[in-house]
Amino acid sequence: MRLIEIPVPSTPAAVAAREVAARYCSPALLNHSVRSWYWALGFADALGVPSADPELLHVAALLHDVGLVPVFDSHTAPFETAGGHVAWVLAAGAGWPAPRRDRLVEVIERHMWREVDPGEDPDGHLLEIATGLDISGARPDVLPADQVAEVLARHPRLTLAREFGACLTDQAARKPASQAARLVAGGLDRRLAENPLERA
Repeated sequence: MRLIEIPVPSTPAAVAAREVAARYCSPALLNHSVRSWYWALGFADALGVPSADPELLHVAALLHDVGLVPVFDSHTAPFETAGGHVAWVLAAGAGWPAPRRDRLVEVIERHMWREVDPGEDPDGHLLEIATGLDISGARPDVLPADQVAEVLARHPRLTLAREFGACLTDQAARKPASQAARLVAGGLDRRLAENPLERA
């Protein structure tokens, strides 16, 4: 099955996550979040790393950057932690048990790690490498080119490079010990500009 044809989860938490992302994220950030889910599914298939909790992975992908949105931005906590707790509250409303809500926070926080061990946390790993592809262009040749082109056509990048770069630069300035600061210091703007998906 082509990536773009994979059924979108229709559980209460998944529907609520899409509604929250559509309401609060900019078009570019929303498309990035949706693409991150597709890339995670593609990597799961290509690398033989199945998701341990597909619904959780979907919700995490849709909400992993919601902490960058001004209304949810924290001036103390890293944006991935703030966004993870927005997701925790949403999942509580959907009736998830507390341990599963905590896992959701963990997966969202870990998407900013340098690396997540797939043996210990397959969903954290899948979201980390999916967002790495969409932002930094990491592992661009793992997924079939035709599938990548279809997802990009359906959910275009728009102004993601400029918008995301500005958001993380702001996060880094206010939170110098954060993972955002590490990415900015490591040349985030250059990687965004050189991402092959920008030219696809």
